[in-house]
Amino acid sequence: MPTILFLCTGNYYRSRYAELLFNELAEDAGLDWHAGSAGLLVKPGVNPGPIAKPTLAALAAAGIEPPQAAIERYPAQVTEAELAGAERVVAVKEAEHRPLLASGYPGWEDRVTYWHIHDLDKATAAEALGEIDGLVRGLVSELAAGGR
Repeated sequence: MPTILFLCTGNYYRSRYAELLFNELAEDAGLDWHAGSAGLLVKPGVNPGPIAKPTLAALAAAGIEPPQAAIERYPAQVTEAELAGAERVVAVKEAEHRPLLASGYPGWEDRVTYWHIHDLDKATAAEALGEIDGLVRGLVSELAAGGR
């Protein structure tokens, strides 16, 4: 099954929303794709729990009830094997994530699709997750139309 890997800095908020939304929409569309997510600079103990409350609230508002294991999973640091195993890799903010890829995973910075979704320092959760929602829906439509 082809996979898409969503990356953000801490794998707590933006990439987790993209992953869980994608998996729900892909299943609804009958796509043979699966998403995962990981962080580029995960710092254990920094976040107050396994997944951001705004992420769970946005999923609930979209009528999505994530699997319990996804809700309980703590942020994960991306591995070279995950990058290599993904059909597509999307980092949610180029200005933030291109340098992290270049320093931590040299050679990958030019093989990733970049979005431009601000973190909570420059956007509200509703704004950021709303942008991700639109981009993920567009990605699912692209794949449903035969895009790779």
